[in-house]
Amino acid sequence: MLRIFICEDDPAQLKGIEKIVNKQIVENNYSMELALSVGGPTDVLDYLDAHPNNNGLYFLDVDLGHELNGIELGAKIRELDVFATIVFITTHEELAYLTFQYKVEAMEYIVKDNTPEYIRSKVAECMQVAYQRYLDGKSSQGKYFTVETSDQCINIPYNDILFFETHSIVRHKVILHMESGKIEFRGFINDIAKIDPMFQLCHKSFVVNTQKIKSIDKVSRELKLTNGDAIVIAR
Repeated sequence: MLRIFICEDDPAQLKGIEKIVNKQIVENNYSMELALSVGGPTDVLDYLDAHPNNNGLYFLDVDLGHELNGIELGAKIRELDVFATIVFITTHEELAYLTFQYKVEAMEYIVKDNTPEYIRSKVAECMQVAYQRYLDGKSSQGKYFTVETSDQCINIPYNDILFFETHSIVRHKVILHMESGKIEFRGFINDIAKIDPMFQLCHKSFVVNTQKIKSIDKVSRELKLTNGDAIVIAR
């Protein structure tokens, strides 16, 4: 289920966005839930610390009446939920450039001064796009990666795969790391990165399952995975 988060410090506007979101979920039979609807940024961050999320949809006001504005909140959300879909709903159209400065990579910047119908249509559009992306990612759960060894052929669900690593000693050999262990097989790391868009080459020696990324540490240049492991990424 795709989780939706709203952060808006104006109670009336918060209720308005809630109404649009809930109506879209019911009318379109989306597998979505309004996980959190709050007025302050710390509530969002506290929730994500306690309930790690991946691929959430966030509707954020820019001016939250807090020392942390919505764009700064978006940057922090991006650290906790790497594949978050972030939408800003605000009167401050002139601050849109800050989304680039903070590397937020927002899907949309909806200006409140427009008509209620315009805002409703833009929120609905963002929900539809985010939901389709969620379904595309979910469909990968039925896929399998086949490993052939000298004595057996094993089908491993994509959803069990954490990352692939080039063997440090044996040439032309790859180590597949899973939730339940690891397995070695003959192959090339670059070929694995071409199998499916969810497998991305993050370093010359590593291919990561993007669905298993919890956060990215840009300082240490590491990917933190959902199981607690960390792998290096290229500059």
